[in-house]
Amino acid sequence: MRALFKPAAAPGLEMIECAEPNPGPNDVKIRVEKTGICGTDLHIESWDAWAASAVNAPLIIGHEFSGRIVELGSDVTSLEVGALVSGEGHIICGICRNCRAGRRHMCKNTSSVGVNRNGAFAEYVVIPASNVWVHSDAVDAELGAIFDPFGNAVHTALTFPVAGEDVLITGAGPIGLMAAKVARHVGARYVVVSDINESRLTLARSMGVDLAINPMTSSIAAAQKTLGMKEGFDVALEMSGAPTALPDILDNLSHGGRIAVLGLPSKEISINWAKLVTHMITIKGIYGREMYETWYAMNSLIQTGLDIRDIITDRFPANDWEKAFAAARSSNSGKVIMDWS
Repeated sequence: MRALFKPAAAPGLEMIECAEPNPGPNDVKIRVEKTGICGTDLHIESWDAWAASAVNAPLIIGHEFSGRIVELGSDVTSLEVGALVSGEGHIICGICRNCRAGRRHMCKNTSSVGVNRNGAFAEYVVIPASNVWVHSDAVDAELGAIFDPFGNAVHTALTFPVAGEDVLITGAGPIGLMAAKVARHVGARYVVVSDINESRLTLARSMGVDLAINPMTSSIAAAQKTLGMKEGFDVALEMSGAPTALPDILDNLSHGGRIAVLGLPSKEISINWAKLVTHMITIKGIYGREMYETWYAMNSLIQTGLDIRDIITDRFPANDWEKAFAAARSSNSGKVIMDWS
């Protein structure tokens, strides 16, 4: 089979021919149809400090995918060959305290598909049956390929109640834009997105946010005045990792405001802790998806009319992976899809 392979702990990837994986008794073998490129994949390709500390090379990379089941392990009875599926990419231990308490997304022994074990940028992938998500009829292969990042957006956007609230989103990457659509779909009053990339701000405006601003040329405080807001934002979603984002949020949040943080900062961030205390601000870190409550929420949002297809801006055959990665790296795209069929 074809597979996009990280051969060593160094920059670069290779498209190779290798043996197909075989499922164990509790596993499922999936014929991959579509895959999405994540920022994680770009880190692995370039082999930056994070990749060097987290990735087990050599391995097949990739974790955003959809495909059809072609083989079931001998002990798998709950799934059917031919079903269109995606996969939860966090493989848990099942025996740590959080796993036993039902907080599986907090498993301290998580092994990640395409990071710690062979991934989905290949014609076939094998994952545990418990990690397989069967899609409803409302989802096709292309949409299914972005359920993993969509789950990050849903987990972040729904961490705090947003119906009737004013929501600020810092970072207009694909996950930030999907979070904006989720917030609007579930009833947020105003949704404001900030980013320094004008292409992504243009994409945000096309998706119906109330304001999309560049903090280099316009302030969040000015956005509040434009919208007639008097007390600051109720909920903020920090999706960028930019060192200035969290301090800006604190300066524009209402008393008792809540912040969900998904963006990973590249360096330490200094914030006004006195304001956090005296304004009774709540900050919650978000990682991945709740297993599997977020997946049910994703499915329900799609079934009730949420359309996130416009986040997909570029499509490439898998053999053109270098062009696909260049598009994803440019920061001018939404989600980039590779076709393995």
